[in-house]
Amino acid sequence: MCDVGRQNEPDMTAPAARKSLSQTVDVETPELVVFSYTVAGVGSRASAALIDFLICVVAVMVLLFGLYQITRGGPATAGIPSRSGAWAAAVLGIFQFAAMWLYYVLFEALADGQTPGKRIIGLRVVRDGGLSVTFEASAIRNLVRVVDMQPFVLYAVGMVSVVASARGKRLGDMVAGTLVVKEDVVSQPMVAAAPRARHGTATPVLLSARLTDAEYQVLDRFVQRRMEFDTQRRELLARSLAERFSEVLEQEPAQLPIAQLVGLHHAEQSARARGISARSDTGAARERHAIVATSAPRWAAFATRLAEAQKGGLRRLGERRVREFVQEYRELTSDLARLRTATRGMESPELFYLNRLVAGGHSLLYRRRGLTMQRVVNFLFADVPAEVHRSWRPILLAALLLFTPMFIAARSVVLHPQVAELLLPPAMLERAEDGVTAAKRGKGYIEDPQVLRPLFASKIITNNVQVSFFAFALGITAGILTAFVLVTNGISIGAMFGLYASKNIGGLLLAFVAPHGVLELTAITLAGGAGLLLAAAILMPGERSRRAALADNGRRAIRLVGGAAFLLLFAGAIEGFVSPIPNWPLRDKLAVSAATAVLLVLYLRPWTRFTRATALRAT
Repeated sequence: MCDVGRQNEPDMTAPAARKSLSQTVDVETPELVVFSYTVAGVGSRASAALIDFLICVVAVMVLLFGLYQITRGGPATAGIPSRSGAWAAAVLGIFQFAAMWLYYVLFEALADGQTPGKRIIGLRVVRDGGLSVTFEASAIRNLVRVVDMQPFVLYAVGMVSVVASARGKRLGDMVAGTLVVKEDVVSQPMVAAAPRARHGTATPVLLSARLTDAEYQVLDRFVQRRMEFDTQRRELLARSLAERFSEVLEQEPAQLPIAQLVGLHHAEQSARARGISARSDTGAARERHAIVATSAPRWAAFATRLAEAQKGGLRRLGERRVREFVQEYRELTSDLARLRTATRGMESPELFYLNRLVAGGHSLLYRRRGLTMQRVVNFLFADVPAEVHRSWRPILLAALLLFTPMFIAARSVVLHPQVAELLLPPAMLERAEDGVTAAKRGKGYIEDPQVLRPLFASKIITNNVQVSFFAFALGITAGILTAFVLVTNGISIGAMFGLYASKNIGGLLLAFVAPHGVLELTAITLAGGAGLLLAAAILMPGERSRRAALADNGRRAIRLVGGAAFLLLFAGAIEGFVSPIPNWPLRDKLAVSAATAVLLVLYLRPWTRFTRATALRAT
């Protein structure tokens, strides 16, 4: 044949060999059979992400238009919207937050690892063992997305990670212990047609094929692609191949080399479809062709049933057909084990085809149960408190990183008020000046148009929850940026308290912060502790590999993040509806703060483990 390095040379690599260029990961099933997933590449993942992004944008635009139609024409005073307008803005803010953070988490968790974009492209998120992705794993991988999407929203970090990782993982997948795989729709590679009669005479039955597998793959590639070449190139390649296979070609002078090659290809294809082994095969390798020939009809039948189940789930099949599906799946795993042995580790179209069928069946049969209210309650009231007690060290470190700079900054500003100009933005300095006037007039820390309270509450909740997400996700930077978030927030809060205290209006700020402060600051330390758990996995993995340590600590950390988000829902509601009330005296605000502290202690008490035991008995 022509030299490989020559330009415009056709790719004579066999289909199976070309597929082997894709990243794959082996998974061992409970039946002790190994199959491979094909890892999704950057291109397919980017396409799915773009589709999901467009869906979110359209959904937000539709909601915005609907809210506008509902609220237009409502009264507004001095730039303050109507009550319906304020509620509409609050709903829109929460929906935008959900589109950014919850869309991916909920779809992957409830739709077995597939967002609409992934379903269209044919991708699925699975755990490292090939099992279905859990709600916790989906939450972890999508919260760490804030790091993967940097810089801005270009996803450069994520793309570099996918390309560099042996399993095509972005940082979120590394922490969550997940991977994104292709669910290829493959056609049956075997040809079951019997050899055609030629001029009324049956084709002689061969005891073995005339070509080795490697030779057949080269011939197959040429025949499949021959019409892609121009006439001169096609004839040149045909003469080269005819010369190479001259010993096995039926030399008929009337036939052109291309016709001879097509005839040889048909004979070889038919022979392999009937289970005839290749000329060079011996031992187990000869069994490969027999396995393919005898089992191909079963594989095709299973492929049809699998496609039906993937569309509607196993429940759509009914009890009897599910039992048949399970039995067929077990037979296919046995076929896959035999075929792997027969191919001696070499790729083949049949192996790829059967591997995809087993992978599809495995994903269906080992899907986890859906998310139930009992599991949510168990997570919030058993898993979260138990993890808080277990992770007290990183939580304590997060508290020190938050409160130590807070007290230092507050003390520094009280002693030297001019320091506030170095630590706070101009807007905060101006608010402090206005606070002196507000205190004299008996007003609160901020203006409190009651109509805007729903909007304030929604903005506060979404902003604070996002801060907690960032504090957790940035732990993947070995904790450096998590520490930065905690320290800078501590300095900002402390400088504000110091500035108000230096102007003798500290009570004004305290009256605003006290009702929600206990829950809010606790949530920040929990989120910071979650980020430091990730840092510990990177810096101090112990006897575990860093990959295993990240996955283990990620599962622990997401419980702290869930607890932080749970607390921030209440903290945000209090901050939006209670904290701004100007005519409540400080003692009443402190009473609310004390009540939240008592409830927080009760929530985190170890007796909540009783809920876990109850949940386990229920399941």
